[in-house]
Amino acid sequence: MSQLIVLGVADRETAERALDIAADLNKQQLLRLEDAAYAYKDDKGRPRIQQTVSTTGMGAAGGALWGTLIGLIFLNPLLGLAVGAATGAVAGKLTDIGIDDDMIKQIGTHLEDGRAAVFLLADITTADRVIDAVKPLRPTVIQTNLSKDDEHELVEALRA
Repeated sequence: MSQLIVLGVADRETAERALDIAADLNKQQLLRLEDAAYAYKDDKGRPRIQQTVSTTGMGAAGGALWGTLIGLIFLNPLLGLAVGAATGAVAGKLTDIGIDDDMIKQIGTHLEDGRAAVFLLADITTADRVIDAVKPLRPTVIQTNLSKDDEHELVEALRA
């Protein structure tokens, strides 16, 4: 089962390092990363979100494929490609998979200036190795969907 863990980190660069660490742990099969993102405030104090999965791009690619196939049936593959890509991009933009975008925005608006939040939706298979990998970033737990006991253990493990 996937767990949502939101960690507070020092800044945007640390958030990017956290996502790099999560991607590396995913390659090592120490966790199965389903979605990841980070939020930070820009120089003007506006919340910004960086996501790792672009549903717009995936939708455009899928739409282009289906549009081309339909275009071949009606003997106009270029028109089918264009219409399919545009339709797929719009559908991808409206699709929300993984971590809830509204939650990311809400937490992003409450960040202190300079700080960032890292959002990980993952099935963690070896929690001790994952904690050891992110501990040098000195994260704080903002929110999880873990049980109270598991969340408390996570907070204590990151403090130690």
